[in-house]
Amino acid sequence: MDQVSCKILGVDPGTNVMGYSILNTHLNKSEVEVISVIQMKKLEDHYAKLKFIFEKITALVEQYKPDVLAIEAPFYGKNVQSMLKLGRAQGVVIAVCLHAGMQVFEYEPRKIKQSITGNGNAAKEQVAAMLCHMYPLKDKIEYLDATDALAAAVCHHLQNRVTLGGGQKFSDWKSFIANNENRIVKK
Repeated sequence: MDQVSCKILGVDPGTNVMGYSILNTHLNKSEVEVISVIQMKKLEDHYAKLKFIFEKITALVEQYKPDVLAIEAPFYGKNVQSMLKLGRAQGVVIAVCLHAGMQVFEYEPRKIKQSITGNGNAAKEQVAAMLCHMYPLKDKIEYLDATDALAAAVCHHLQNRVTLGGGQKFSDWKSFIANNENRIVKK
């Protein structure tokens, strides 16, 4: 992976429906290559679901050859069994990607929502609406899991994109101005 272009696999982990997307990036630009879900509702056995996740994610990695995995970090819920199952599903995805030599980045749901909508408490529908505004998503998105996966990929891109100004990051306006005096218009 170079600093200029990156192919990001975004995943919203789940044990019934798992969202995924592939986001191609180049500098400040990005385009959606694929956005969909992996359906597992018909599989009753949890271990069969984990095997299915392994097979599907492996196939996606082989087909699209992403550089990076951006995955939503588990949130804390009251149902311990659900959290355990979700963590296992997430672990399978991460293991497949690490085995393929990809970099792995986890983002908290609040961070993802903040990156897309500017509001860390935004509803899934708001995130989906913003993504539909940002990208020409031709097909109707049936599941919010798919847009959640795209949101994770876009969040990673926004957090790590290279700027045309050399890719420098600044902690405040004072340091930005000091390093970009030629861009300041003085009246």
